[in-house]
Amino acid sequence: MLKIYKNKDDILAEIKQVIIIRSDLDMSCGKIAAQVAHASLMSYFESQHKDKKIAEDWLNTGEKKIILKVTDEESLIKLYNAYKYKNIPCVLVMDAGLTEIPPGTKTALGIGPWISDEIDAFSKTLKLL
Repeated sequence: MLKIYKNKDDILAEIKQVIIIRSDLDMSCGKIAAQVAHASLMSYFESQHKDKKIAEDWLNTGEKKIILKVTDEESLIKLYNAYKYKNIPCVLVMDAGLTEIPPGTKTALGIGPWISDEIDAFSKTLKLL
């Protein structure tokens, strides 16, 4: 069962994590899975640093994750900057370049775990991967 969390406005809200993958890179399923894993773990640590209670509640309530996609690097960077501006924990994943894509390629964005409504402000129009 997902735990309900009170956000800043004292409204009941759900906690989740969102991972956004670039669909233009033509990565294999295994490569995508690895990038999602990197984004999830890195973003979790960012969230834990910002608010330990939210991070802990997420761990204890099923670790809800949503995987979405964007079509290019510019869209990924715009989202990253928007979440940073709103002070929502997030990370931009850059590949080491050891397998399918060049080093430094921005592959994914991890957001949260954080309050769902705050994450949805920028991601609600994106399609599922």
